Amino acid sequence: MRFLYFIGLIVVFTGCKSVETSIIVKAKPKDVWSTLLETDRYNEWNPVMELLEGELIEGNKVKYNVTETESKQTQIGAKVKKVIKNKELNQTGGIPLVLRFNHKYLLKPEGNETKITIREKYSGFYVLFWSSKDIKKAYERLNLAIKQRTESLKVK
Repeated sequence: MRFLYFIGLIVVFTGCKSVETSIIVKAKPKDVWSTLLETDRYNEWNPVMELLEGELIEGNKVKYNVTETESKQTQIGAKVKKVIKNKELNQTGGIPLVLRFNHKYLLKPEGNETKITIREKYSGFYVLFWSSKDIKKAYERLNLAIKQRTESLKVK
């Protein structure tokens, strides 16, 4: 009984936070999608995410080096939860009850352009003590990098 009470307390005091950033890219969703999937070239243009292990295939496990700020890098593991070509890439991971994340790239066509949204939801006890300010800025940089990369490739 005490165990259930303890679990209940953890659930009650577990926090939730989210981050969302969007940008319009002057390209079709298929072009933005191609940029997202060129993980072997992330080092050329992606200032935030470096894929260390795995492939972005539904069900796969992957490992990233994430650069939030110049002085703050973290290696994280994730599972590729959902892949809907030209629309959504969803990855999840973390430590249950401590800090979990649900990360999505969402692509929405808007005429000849694409709105890309990076949305990440966090849950767990640790979010009560954690600021999402740095990761939000990192995802804003990432959106801009995706835009610049996609638009530069489209011009060629």
